[in-house]
Amino acid sequence: MKIRTLHESDWEPALALVWETFLLFEAPDYSPEGVETFQNFIGNRQNLCALNLYGIFDGDRLCGVAATRKGSSHLSLLFVRKEFQGQGIGRMLIDRIQKDAPGSLTVHSSPYAVEFYRRMGFQDTDVEQLEDGIRFTPMKWTKK
Repeated sequence: MKIRTLHESDWEPALALVWETFLLFEAPDYSPEGVETFQNFIGNRQNLCALNLYGIFDGDRLCGVAATRKGSSHLSLLFVRKEFQGQGIGRMLIDRIQKDAPGSLTVHSSPYAVEFYRRMGFQDTDVEQLEDGIRFTPMKWTKK
């Protein structure tokens, strides 16, 4: 497996993976408003330009995508293709991002991913919240 920065030419397949995975695992927990909010977020070029996007590849096949906000330590996206889940792909992406984090990393975890983030060392910073139809638990990881 190889992790590399994704460039604009990689966005289409990366966003297809994100959307497909979102629909399978996240959308069932969201209202129609939440699904639309997420779709608008990933469909907005300005939003994408504000992210550092990473992809993990098995040969030429994109297996997972992660993104942090430029100029911050906030994890905005983490999606692993269904057939690659449970194989350490998410952990590899988190490890890479944590290495680049100056001291801490925050995330607004979906209900589906809360336990994953806890296993990665993140701690809840507040209770589950709802914003524009998106359910999330604010979490933080601090470098030791």
